[in-house]
Amino acid sequence: MTASPDAPPRVVIAGASGFVGRALTAAFREDGYDVVTIGRTGTATWGDPAGIARLVDGADVLVNLAGKIVSCRYTDANRDEILRSRVDTTRALHRAVQDAARPPRVWMNASTATIYRHETERGNDEVDGVIGDGFSVDVATSWERAFFDGDLPATRRVALRMAIVLGDGPATRMLLALGTLGLGGPQIDSWWFPHRRYRGIGTRPTGSVWSSWHRTRGRQRFSWIHIDDVVASVRFLRDRDDIAGPVNLAAPGVSDNRTLMREVRRVAGMLVGLPAFRWMLDPAMAILRNEPELVLKSRWAVPAVLTGAGFTFAYDELGPALDAVASVRRPRARDLFSA
Repeated sequence: MTASPDAPPRVVIAGASGFVGRALTAAFREDGYDVVTIGRTGTATWGDPAGIARLVDGADVLVNLAGKIVSCRYTDANRDEILRSRVDTTRALHRAVQDAARPPRVWMNASTATIYRHETERGNDEVDGVIGDGFSVDVATSWERAFFDGDLPATRRVALRMAIVLGDGPATRMLLALGTLGLGGPQIDSWWFPHRRYRGIGTRPTGSVWSSWHRTRGRQRFSWIHIDDVVASVRFLRDRDDIAGPVNLAAPGVSDNRTLMREVRRVAGMLVGLPAFRWMLDPAMAILRNEPELVLKSRWAVPAVLTGAGFTFAYDELGPALDAVASVRRPRARDLFSA
């Protein structure tokens, strides 16, 4: 897919149909890019390697967000698909970049801040952060190994270790719906029957086979980022040729679960919210086809690369970020089932 000298720069976005993908598609078009997409549908599909190669060759920027949504129950089938959908699509793009006569100058690939261990004592930055273990971490490390594999000398690679994104997306919809229904109290980890859904996966599985729990009393850390800052950080990283490797996309103002749910109740207009222990959450999440890990794991990611490079967050504290989200959408009870 050869561009003429006067043609606008081309960005290839894989996984453009999701919440973050739609926002980035609009932003790149606003910036004057020719946006082409890869997915189950799009300019090219995953079953068309020749089509993928044509899009990648001559592109200025490649962004990969492809992967099955993790807001689901971790059945064996879902676990396998969460891993496969990330690793296989990344490998397909890697082949296209490697074979391109004019490879993209920058490739940004989604990753996750869940790669770090359950942490309550100190934040994890990109240099000194401690990698965790178990299913979600193994998915993240397998994803990044596929991304950083081999030598691509003409293409700068950036792994976007995204925290939970606040906006009109599945995680935020579920949180706001909980607050609206009066269930917006803290989520408290506690003993529950051990299960194997969080056991390691991939070629290098880590962690225990059986699930465990942490006595956090609702003080587990909550790393987050507003969707506007995701878009702004991708633009920033696109234009900074000196930044490569993992980058934490997380707001500086890390919260904890009790504070999060208090702010959720505030924007939902509810004075009180019932607390939920794991023995309540796990059966409820099973009905909702989801996992309590979303709210029980202590995620603490520090955006050292971004702040060190001079990036300014539009939303660096949780309250104003949730106010911005609530101003553009009204939480609905059915969001619990559509998240």
